Amino acid sequence: MNNLKLSALNLVPIREGQDDQAAIKDMVKLAQDLEALEFERYWIAEHHNAPNLVSSATALLIQHTLEHTSKIRVGSGGIMLPNHAPLVVAEQFGTMETVFPNRVDLGLGRAPGTDMMTASALRRDQHNGVYEFPEEVEQLATYFGPANQQGYVRAYPAVNKQVPLYILGSSTDSAHLAARKGLPYVFAGHFAPQQMKDAIQIYKELFEPSDILSEPYVIVCLNAIVADTDKQAEYLATTQAQVMVSITRGRMQPVQPPTDDLKGLLTPTEYEIAKQRMQQSLIGSEETVKAKIQDFIKEHGEIDELMAISYIYDQDAQLDSYKKLKTIVEEI
Repeated sequence: MNNLKLSALNLVPIREGQDDQAAIKDMVKLAQDLEALEFERYWIAEHHNAPNLVSSATALLIQHTLEHTSKIRVGSGGIMLPNHAPLVVAEQFGTMETVFPNRVDLGLGRAPGTDMMTASALRRDQHNGVYEFPEEVEQLATYFGPANQQGYVRAYPAVNKQVPLYILGSSTDSAHLAARKGLPYVFAGHFAPQQMKDAIQIYKELFEPSDILSEPYVIVCLNAIVADTDKQAEYLATTQAQVMVSITRGRMQPVQPPTDDLKGLLTPTEYEIAKQRMQQSLIGSEETVKAKIQDFIKEHGEIDELMAISYIYDQDAQLDSYKKLKTIVEEI
């Protein structure tokens, strides 16, 4: 596993006491820091009508990040395709690829990234959009391909730019699609670990080689918090627990500082769910997290890339966590 790559996902959350602008500045700073650590890629999510996240205009944030970095790949984790016309997506990402060659990734999801009422306000038919996802992925691949394989409508300047496509999934559905099209597959284990093992297995078993890939390429996104000790990491992880509970409560509050009284802040049911999610995350000292990654590989099979998301309130502690995670991955 010496070839295991490491990357990061950012939802561009607002920390308690911050405003939108500060969150975007933090997004750029983290990208610069991870570039210095030689992370493989840095992806930005798409979410709408979420007052605690600033990741609604994903393409703009990707462009902004590209402008303030020099070599790290930057992309979408992902563009929620039912919300967008494929032609517009191709034009946007083709333009970014033109300005920042060989640094742009396009991760694609079939969910709206929001509630259904907000999805309707995004002005695309959500029901058809979800079902037409495979055809729209194919449209995008065509737009980025050579001119002689396209029709009259072309997404200039995307023609022949070959922006790499990645299929995102949180269930087994997209595993079939990624395998059939011979595209890289990214599983959202950070919030939907239930079908992860089955989805990875399906993707690997059904994979059909393509002009893009000769063999499967698996990226798994996991929550990761690494500190000097298990106790310190678990303390920092109380921020992650509060984030997840705020989502289930529908409150969408800013990222909160860690707490010594997580049990007092949550209901008994919420506390048990939070504990379970922490057990499914890469939380602990370097030794503990290294063992967790090795156990993960034994259970799920080898993966090509680990994409980490770290809800840590203190930015210095967050960067230190990423540094420690990089060391761990290099040792595996």
